[in-house]
Amino acid sequence: MDQRRVSMRIKGRVQGVFFRESTRRRASQLGVHGWVRNRPDGDVEALAEGPRDKVDELVAWCHKGPPAARVEQVLVQDEDPRGDLSPFAVVR
Repeated sequence: MDQRRVSMRIKGRVQGVFFRESTRRRASQLGVHGWVRNRPDGDVEALAEGPRDKVDELVAWCHKGPPAARVEQVLVQDEDPRGDLSPFAVVR
């Protein structure tokens, strides 16, 4: 199975709008492992790994986010898959 691992930085109105928990739920539905957290600068960052098509779906979802979010930009960087991530979680 073709695996993909990405780190993402999501910019915009993405804190205080249920973005992290919504991302966790969506990733869990997709079977993607990794984590999501708030950054001190107001962005949200995430690391995700799983089947390429499922990670692609999560990346696309992050461009929109939950209804109250206003995503301005999603920076995506591919990394080599490692298979070392736990089920998707919100971290601090």
